[in-house]
Amino acid sequence: MFQSSMLTRVGLSFLLPVVYWLGQSHCLDNGLALTPPMGWMAWQRYRCNIDCDNYPDECISENLFKRMADALVSEGYKDVGYEYVIIDDCWLENKRGANGRLEPDKKRFPNGIKALSDYVHSKGLKFGIYEDYGTKTCAGFPGVIDNMKLDAQTFAEWEVDYVKLDGCYASVFSMDEGYREFGKYLNETGRPMVYSCSLPAYQEERKMQINFTNLAEVCNLWRNYDDIDDSWYSVSTIANYFATKQDLWTQYAGPGHWNDPDMLIIGNFGLSYEQSKAQMSIWAIIAAPLIMSNNLQNMKPEFKEILQNKKILAIDQDPLGIQGRRIYVEKNIETWTRPVTPVAEDKYSYAVAFVSKRTDGRAFPYNVTLSNIGLTNPYGYKFEDLFPDDVSNSRRARILERRHFQR
Repeated sequence: MFQSSMLTRVGLSFLLPVVYWLGQSHCLDNGLALTPPMGWMAWQRYRCNIDCDNYPDECISENLFKRMADALVSEGYKDVGYEYVIIDDCWLENKRGANGRLEPDKKRFPNGIKALSDYVHSKGLKFGIYEDYGTKTCAGFPGVIDNMKLDAQTFAEWEVDYVKLDGCYASVFSMDEGYREFGKYLNETGRPMVYSCSLPAYQEERKMQINFTNLAEVCNLWRNYDDIDDSWYSVSTIANYFATKQDLWTQYAGPGHWNDPDMLIIGNFGLSYEQSKAQMSIWAIIAAPLIMSNNLQNMKPEFKEILQNKKILAIDQDPLGIQGRRIYVEKNIETWTRPVTPVAEDKYSYAVAFVSKRTDGRAFPYNVTLSNIGLTNPYGYKFEDLFPDDVSNSRRARILERRHFQR
């Protein structure tokens, strides 16, 4: 029996339907993102703050990205797998240069993007950048739509490792071909660049039928839904939407191509400690890219511990690459499962999440049996609590890790 507010990993016989991508269709084969990408991105925490005169430490500038690169290393994030430092919108000049090339804002990026890329690489990290498929970025800076080949080559010359392509100021009806074309130009440069696409979020908003086969052939990851905000409401809404779409979406996730629920907001202002554990746990279960957006230099120890929990990160980075599912909901207690390694005699181990969304203040345990959630194994189980210090009965999540089958 388990208390309701756990997130668990166990070893079981194979009971849940698992759909593998391999052999069902072609997928992007650039050798990148074989596990979900991990890193840091500016947008959710810093948005489009370009006022460096009044906010020198919080504006979109080379100073911000250098500081966060430093913090990824000095604060131990690099050591546990976070490797990308990614610029989002608002890094550009308002117009292209005389040669038609993209140019960074000269005041905020005085040394240019190549110098910033070199700095990030000098730390043993990888460098990412943002652009938009449309005529303009979402904040109104130049987009790529009429200059895709040139911009892809520019990114290669700047030694970019990760490209996020947004979809503002563009026709949703041209996105399937447009994103494919830009991906082709990225590949033709010869430089390996993870390709993050945003078209499903825009097509989903228009209630279009999304061509996931095309996505998996073209993109390493893709945003499925709205931007995340700094609130539990936003996190839980995204998680719920993933659950409602899981019968379609899970079959397209796997090594090299991932569904993306958006950034980790742990350590900001909107999530409690328990809610932060819930986001980290659910994101690990659904094999999400773990892209933080927060202030790494001013992180409370308890949130840093969540973000650097190696055993939870191992679930997210599990080499099988199978996206988990929400399989059971009762009395506002959700159960999520994900098949993971080790595999013994064709039987998976499992990550199992019990996530409480109760708001009634119930102070005593809500019991769940394994049979309630369809998990039975004649050999028995061995569990490890991945949040061993967790004693709260309010909104929270735990992970238990199955290491070996018992005989």
